[in-house]
Amino acid sequence: MLPIDVTAAINIQTQALLLDDPELGAVWNHLRDLDSAQRRFARTLRDTIDQLLNGEDTGRYDWNSLYKTEKTHAGTLVEIRLQREFGFGDGVDMDYRIAGIDVDCKYSQQFGGWMIPPEARGHLCLLVWANDEQSRWSAGVFRVRDEWLNNGNNRDLKLTVKAQHRDKIAWLWRDAELPENVLLHMNPDDRTAVLDQRSGQARLNELFRRVQDRPIGRNVIRTVAQQKDYMKRVRGNGGSRSALREEGFLIMGDYESHRRIAAGLGVPVPLDGEFVSTRVTEVGPEDPRNSVMLEGRLWAPARSDEVPAPGPSLPSHTR
Repeated sequence: MLPIDVTAAINIQTQALLLDDPELGAVWNHLRDLDSAQRRFARTLRDTIDQLLNGEDTGRYDWNSLYKTEKTHAGTLVEIRLQREFGFGDGVDMDYRIAGIDVDCKYSQQFGGWMIPPEARGHLCLLVWANDEQSRWSAGVFRVRDEWLNNGNNRDLKLTVKAQHRDKIAWLWRDAELPENVLLHMNPDDRTAVLDQRSGQARLNELFRRVQDRPIGRNVIRTVAQQKDYMKRVRGNGGSRSALREEGFLIMGDYESHRRIAAGLGVPVPLDGEFVSTRVTEVGPEDPRNSVMLEGRLWAPARSDEVPAPGPSLPSHTR
């Protein structure tokens, strides 16, 4: 997260750029005004990285495990997925047509590493950066001008933005939070304990035991289960919900009824495609902890020193 004074300076610079370049301002405002734009940008980037990792088939969860050709393909996937998500029209000379203006799209996993082709000179570029290790991403609009670029010295003569001129990028979102890659960021000993289990069901059960009160994305479930019917492995009737109920665990999904329970317990509320696991214990009305009523009894998040005991079932999946 950027310091408040740095964020304020970026906002001032961005407003100046919007005033100086009406086309840039039109594109910037169009993107900012899209419905739930920041959340959808972040989710698109998360899904793109997950698509490249392809954990269901490969078991990979780390960007550094990708082949060089796969990393090179990331930019194309980001471009395609953003266009699909937001319905951008095809550009005349560039990738997109936004607010009636041609806009190219460039992605880099390394901040400042955007490779801009010579034909983009004079055009606007949507510059996107995401880093899975930092769980951060940024996106901004940039007018490609020769004086703001390093000369291209690779085979394709592609150009990069000079470090001192990155302040010419009108940031839409800067250093925003990328949905967490839980497998990448969990304690290494816990990760080993999860992945060393022999079956997909056992791996999922261990994941929900060890990753509590943190959103777990659907791709993590796919990567750990490595089975086509991975969602069946989460649900009751033999899945993790029923297996871990005996230990007091609730595994809440993105259903509205589950979200209300998570909010009542004071744990993260699962967003679309997410799960949150928490262990609960039965309490009395005088207990100060956040609590919810399930099956006619009051339940609160369990403390680590409280002995695991069977918990309640989650309500039916109503939205």
